[in-house]
Amino acid sequence: MSKTSWLASGAAVAALCLGVSAAQAQDKDILVGLITKTDTNPFFVKMREGASAKADELGVKFQAFAGKFDGDNDTQVQAVENLIAAGASGILIVASDTKAIVPTIQKAKDAGLLVIALDTPLEPMEAAQATFATDNFHAGQLIGEWAKRTLGDDAAAKANIAFIDAHESQPTVDVARDQGFMDGFGIDIKDAARRGDEDDPRIVGHEMGEGSEVGGRNGMETLLQKNFDVNVVYTINEPTAAGAWEALKSAGKNDGSVLVTSVDGGCPGVKNVADGVIGATSMQFPLLMASLGVEAIVEHARNGTVPAPSEGLTFTNTGVKLVTDKPVEGLESITSDEAMKLCWG
Repeated sequence: MSKTSWLASGAAVAALCLGVSAAQAQDKDILVGLITKTDTNPFFVKMREGASAKADELGVKFQAFAGKFDGDNDTQVQAVENLIAAGASGILIVASDTKAIVPTIQKAKDAGLLVIALDTPLEPMEAAQATFATDNFHAGQLIGEWAKRTLGDDAAAKANIAFIDAHESQPTVDVARDQGFMDGFGIDIKDAARRGDEDDPRIVGHEMGEGSEVGGRNGMETLLQKNFDVNVVYTINEPTAAGAWEALKSAGKNDGSVLVTSVDGGCPGVKNVADGVIGATSMQFPLLMASLGVEAIVEHARNGTVPAPSEGLTFTNTGVKLVTDKPVEGLESITSDEAMKLCWG
């Protein structure tokens, strides 16, 4: 190699090294924030783990915040404002109040932050630049269809169905799972964007369980008072399902005559499938949701790209699997043993 070529080659290598060093230095200035509804729910714990691990892997800074309780909008507002003041590159948020948080989210966007809603779309969805979530309507459809097929057409036509939802405010995830279940079971859902307008006589009623075991137990007790012949139960999540089961057990209805369904895929919920407490649940993937979100914010900070939604959807679908030990023909599912290798919490 000539001296001139050697010098040119050395200069190119030096420039490349400087470019890499500059990129690494720039990445160290990237701050990603995660805001969840609470810091105790295993679903949100797994999100935090996934986001933190991905931030470490990519060499960026990470801060996590959470509401004091499910529905605590004020604390989430303060968290967004803190991240704006800290110069964050982007925010991942599971909103407690999908409407009330929007003005504060707009402040973050105005300040140049990329805002990605996780799990729960904002209202309107366009308030965030992207949404990474389970297809919650499909998650509901899977357990609704499983319940209908398990009963058989004749029994399904005469079913008594109890719904234990999350909140009176009708957050989008809450509505999507509820309405998806109805669609899967063959109930006319009227307006898919809201619940409570259906008129199917098989519906015993809707109670709000606040996503908790205590709420599930109280809601189930109330619904049994309305109609003791309940034989199908939809629950917003697996802690709610566990509470509903305790009420059914206390009422002597733990004899296999009631199908309990749910959504989440947490390890305690999957164990309840194995134990026969929950007949079927739809598993979602919070760790993947959060880690993909961190990647998207880092890419946006580097080159300004905004993640595109999944084909045919208005959000990025992070997947769902039906978990049951009582599979039905024509409906793809995995067993509780298989699900234990994928679960969280």
